[in-house]
Amino acid sequence: MAHNAYVDAQRGEIDYIAVQASPEFRQLKKNHRGFVLPVLAIALVWYFGFVVVAITQPALMATPVIGRLNLGIVLGLAQFVTTFAITMWYVSFANRTLDPQAERLRAELSAAENEAAKIHSTAAAGE
Repeated sequence: MAHNAYVDAQRGEIDYIAVQASPEFRQLKKNHRGFVLPVLAIALVWYFGFVVVAITQPALMATPVIGRLNLGIVLGLAQFVTTFAITMWYVSFANRTLDPQAERLRAELSAAENEAAKIHSTAAAGE
């Protein structure tokens, strides 16, 4: 979208409602939600599943795995590993997908901001 579509010519300001309604911004939100919501759902099921099993099946969680290390400890530590893995996955996704889209939108807004400043200064000079 051309950056002048983001400028409210009467006020000499960026029209952020127009930015929000733009196809570029909508695609950015769609891509973000398309990653975050499914991963969040899976992570919550994993987390609460662990808690429910720990509460309702203590004998299962006490099952020895290696020496005195039991299943509960292994699954509990896996919660931390999962958190770090999801974080790294999200950062990789954001770097590859979200950041380039956001940068293009940021460049459009920067150009629109410059145009808005010109309109605003022209209007101020005419007063």
